Amino acid sequence: MAKEGAQRAEETEQMIDKEGGREAAEGGAGGSLRAGDAKEMRAVVLSAFGGLNKLRVSKKAMPEPQEGELKIRVKACGLNFIDLMVRQGNIDNPPKTPLVPGFECSGIVEALGDSVKGFEIGDRVMAFVNYNAWAEVVCTPVEFVYKIPDDMTFSEAAAFPMNFVTAYMMLFEVANLREGMSVLVHSAGGGVGQAVAQLCSTIPNVTVFGTASSFKHEAIKNSVTHLFDRNADYVQEVKRISADGVDIVLDCLCGENTGKGLSLLKPLGTYILYGSSNMVTGETKSFFSFAKSWWQVEKVNPIKLYEENKVIAGFSLLNLLFKQNGGGLIKGVMDKLLNLYNCKKIKPVVDSLWALEEVKEAMQRIHDRGNIGKLILDVEKAPTPLMANDSTETSEAGEEEEDHEGDNENKERMPFIQ
Repeated sequence: MAKEGAQRAEETEQMIDKEGGREAAEGGAGGSLRAGDAKEMRAVVLSAFGGLNKLRVSKKAMPEPQEGELKIRVKACGLNFIDLMVRQGNIDNPPKTPLVPGFECSGIVEALGDSVKGFEIGDRVMAFVNYNAWAEVVCTPVEFVYKIPDDMTFSEAAAFPMNFVTAYMMLFEVANLREGMSVLVHSAGGGVGQAVAQLCSTIPNVTVFGTASSFKHEAIKNSVTHLFDRNADYVQEVKRISADGVDIVLDCLCGENTGKGLSLLKPLGTYILYGSSNMVTGETKSFFSFAKSWWQVEKVNPIKLYEENKVIAGFSLLNLLFKQNGGGLIKGVMDKLLNLYNCKKIKPVVDSLWALEEVKEAMQRIHDRGNIGKLILDVEKAPTPLMANDSTETSEAGEEEEDHEGDNENKERMPFIQ
C-alpha cells in the first residue's frame, strides 16, 4: 500500500509538470489548447435549457482563485441525475444560461487563494462546486475540498462526494439507522443506491429492499437483501417478506411512490424524499409529467402522521451545502466516509468513463436509467470518432435546431443555489 501511495505521489508531480508545459497536439473543441492559450480552457457549456442539443464543448476563460479558494486542474467530473434536470430547466429558480454544469470533480491543486491553509500545490483532491465542474479548471472554496486517499483513483474520487454524502446523511443523520433495521431504496443500481447498500452493510443485521430495472438485477443482486423490478408491485412484495413494512424509505422518484412509501413505514419509521426523477420523461421538460407527478403525491396529513407515529423528511445536499451553510457538517461526514473507505468497507462504483465531448451520450445513458453506479466525465479521455464531431447540433429528428426566444425567459431568474 505504501509503495502504491509513493507511486501515485510521483505520478501527481509528473502530471503537474506536464500540465504546466503542455503544448497542443490536436485541434478543435476536443483537442488540447496551444501553449499561447494558457488562460483558456475547455468546458461543457449549456447554452439554454432544453434538450441535448443545448450542450457543447467550448473554450472559456480560465478562472483564478479568489480569497479562500483553491484552483483545481480537473481530471474527472461526476455526472448526476440532478445535472439532467438542470439541463432541462426542471428545477426551482434555475440559474441564468449560458452556464457550465456540474457539481463535483476531482483533480490536482494548481494554485491557492489568499488565506487558504491545509492544502499545497500538487495535492490530489475531490471537491463540491456550485456549478462549473465540467471544465478543465475550477475554483471552489476550501471548505468544499477534500484530499483523496493514496489508493483512490481520480474517477473513483469524482464518484464519491455526492453519492456517499447523500446516502450517509439520509441513513445516519436523518433516519438514525441502527442494527436490525430495514431500508427500502429506489434506483438501487444507481450511484446513491449502491452507496446506500454499501453503508447499510456496515451495520449488523440491516435488511435492504431495492427496486431497479430488471436488466440490472444480475449485476447488483449481491448488494441488497431483496431486489424487485421497478415496474412491479413492490409494496406487496415487501409486505410479503415483512408484514410490518420497513423502518426507512429512501425515495428519489416522487409521484405515486410517496404514498406507497408512507404506507410501508413501520411505527417510528422515516420516509425521505431526495429526488423527483419521475418528473423526467422526455428529452425536454414536460409540464404534463410535472403536473402528473405533483398530483400523484400523497397529501400529507399531520394528524395522521401523529396517530401512526411516522416521520416524513426531505434531503437536498446541494441546498445544504450552498444555501444553508452546511459545509462544516459535510466536512465531518466526509471524514467518517473516508475512514470507511480506508478500512475497505465502502468503494465508489463507476459505471463508465466519457470524454467531455461525449457528454450528450453520457447524459442519455442516465436518462435511460442504464447506468450501474456513477457515470464519469474523464477530462483527459479522447472522444470516440463518431462522438467527436460537435460542430452541428441536431434534434432527435436529425434537423438542425435553433435557440428560441422562449429559452431566454429563464435568464432573468435567480439561481436556485447561491
